[in-house]
Amino acid sequence: QVQLVESGGGLVQPGGSLRLSCAASGFTFSRYSMNWYRQAPGKERELVAGITSTGGTTNYADSVKGRFTISRDNAKNTVYLQMNSLKPEDTAVYYCNASSRAWGNYWGQGTQVTVSS
Repeated sequence: QVQLVESGGGLVQPGGSLRLSCAASGFTFSRYSMNWYRQAPGKERELVAGITSTGGTTNYADSVKGRFTISRDNAKNTVYLQMNSLKPEDTAVYYCNASSRAWGNYWGQGTQVTVSS
């Protein structure tokens, strides 16, 4: 069955870094665009970063541009989110998403990121 398993979340001080990973299985990973979303308490889920199926194009929310980097390894069926210069407002549950107009849309279970001193 389809699985997206996020890892790498945790507690970090402001200014610190974390690297999230999302391991995919059960579908043809290389056919899907991959995205990272986040949802903070009391707020709607928002798109943080996306990357096309080949990795040729990336996009970012304005709030994370210059601090976060999305990448993927199609040989390992894994997408990453490198997060640097973290701020308290980055605190949220981060979700991995696989998206294809032709084949559907899948979500991971989420990983908590907390930025606090």
